[in-house]
Amino acid sequence: MAEALAEAGRRELIENEWVFLEERDAVSKKFVFKNFVEAFGFMTRVALWAEKWDHHPEWANVYKTVDVTLTTHSIDGLSDLDLKLAKKMDQLAQ
Repeated sequence: MAEALAEAGRRELIENEWVFLEERDAVSKKFVFKNFVEAFGFMTRVALWAEKWDHHPEWANVYKTVDVTLTTHSIDGLSDLDLKLAKKMDQLAQ
């Protein structure tokens, strides 16, 4: 079961340029790549980890941009799983 994200985890998200959404306990980030193939490749790599961890992002892709929102629906807010997936997404976007 997911656990609510502690303050230290929230600070870590801010340090890595994730933006807190005012309307809900969630974070978002825009990833921009060189082209559609790189953006789609990123989404594919993330999908493998998301499936492995059974924690899936809300996201949209338009050409070379991937907009991501992370939250944990089962606890209606941010959890340790969101931090884990955010870190993996930042790593995979490099």
